[in-house]
Parts: sequence; C-alpha cells; structure tokens
Amino acid sequence: MANAVSQEACVALIHRLADISGEIALQHFRKPLAIDAKADASPVTIADRDAETAMRTMIRKAFPDHGIIGEEHGREQADAAYLWILDPIDGTQSFINGAPLFGTLIGLWQRDATGNARPWLGCINHPALKERWIGGTGAPTTLNGQPVTARSCASLAEAALYTTGPDYFSASELKRFVQLEQAVQRRRYGGTDCYHYGMVASGWTDMVCEAGLKLHDYAALVPVLTAAGAKISDWNGAALDLDSEQTVGGCVIAAGDTRTHGQAVKILSGNA
Repeated sequence: MANAVSQEACVALIHRLADISGEIALQHFRKPLAIDAKADASPVTIADRDAETAMRTMIRKAFPDHGIIGEEHGREQADAAYLWILDPIDGTQSFINGAPLFGTLIGLWQRDATGNARPWLGCINHPALKERWIGGTGAPTTLNGQPVTARSCASLAEAALYTTGPDYFSASELKRFVQLEQAVQRRRYGGTDCYHYGMVASGWTDMVCEAGLKLHDYAALVPVLTAAGAKISDWNGAALDLDSEQTVGGCVIAAGDTRTHGQAVKILSGNA
C-alpha cells in the first residue's frame, strides 16, 4: 500500500473538487445544451464531461498515486491504495430540465491490509441549492459545516420512503419494493436524485430504496450516511462494495434507523 495520507488534506481536496465541479455545472445549468446518449441510453452533456475532467486534473495534481473511477471517463490506477469515485452530475435528467436537485457525488475509498477497498470519505454536493454534505470514517457528517444526524424511526409503519421511481426496478425487484412501500406510512417518488440520501443523513426523512445503482452512484453515499448514524446496504443487508453493481444489481436500501433498516431488509431479501 502507498503511504497513508492526511484525512484533513483529503477533505480539503473534496471541498475544492465540489467547488470546481459545481462552478462548471452551473455555467451550463438552465441554458441550451447539446444532449448525447451513452451506450446505456442515459443522457450526458458537456457539463458532465467537463466537471469530471476538472476533478480528475485536481486529483492527479494533489495525489498522483491515487486511482480514479469516474462515470464519464473510466478508470485509471483502479488498484491504487486510495480510490476516488466520481459522479460529476447525478441526476442529469433533472439538470437538463432545469430542476435544482441534481448533485455531484465524490467518494474516496481506501484499501485495507487485505487489499479490499472500503468507504472512507464521501461528499454529496448540490451546487444549485448550495448544500454540501461531507462525512466518513472519523469525520462526522456535516451539512455546510454544521453536524447532522439521521433521525430515529422505530418501525416501517411510521416511516417515510423515497425512491427515484418504480420504473427503475425489474419485475422481481418491483414485487419486493411494493411489499416494502405497503408497509410504510408515506412514500414519495422521483425528482430527488441523490438529494434524498442527504435528506436521510440530515434526519429530514427516513428511508431510500433503489435498484440499478452503479458504483459511482453509491460510493459517496456510504461514508456520508454511515457517519450520520444511518444504515446503508444492499437488499440482503450486506455492506456495499466495489462489486455491488454486478453482484446485487446495485440494489440499495438506506435508513436513518437501524431498526427500520432491518425490517426493510427482511422484506427486500424475501425473508419477511
């Protein structure tokens, strides 16, 4: 492994990455844009590409031996001891349509003595709203510098549940999700993108359930939510790792209270 780096230096870099990516995104926000379709038919714009390019340049300058995985520009040094995982604009559809809930996700994972990468630091940044969550191992989660914590919720019957939308689930996933939503008191769909994870971290809502997330979608979420006292895992209750996109189809359940998280996992895993 490479020499350990200062967490303080990494947090300072995360702020700079969030600043530059946010500046680039806002230069194009609510302005005419050329929209391209990627191989998976999802949209991408110059804002996505330029924001990631700028972040990569800053990371290489600060930590040339660190690896980078980004949504738009692929992998480099992905076996490094420290691995930056970037989603320059999470919620490109929102961005294209002028909705301010798009965000930038910045994750920093660290390999342990066995070589397994573990979440270390994360950032959920919403430049149009000027709201930024940062947290991780040894770094309690903050929103714009103020500490935040997830709220307690003893049972699903008392919980509020968010998801991007039921059309993102496969037929079998939707069946289990419907069981979960029938158990909760309040459910909300769509339009919040990664913002609903910040809502859980800040104790504004209780749960998020999604499927089909890719590594760059969840890498930053895990440290932010965990450091806020929330629980985030796959639908079987296992920790998310570099391979969860493939092994469990990116199925993610996050809850502010471990009790409701456990109840949700029972349903989603088919063990209710």
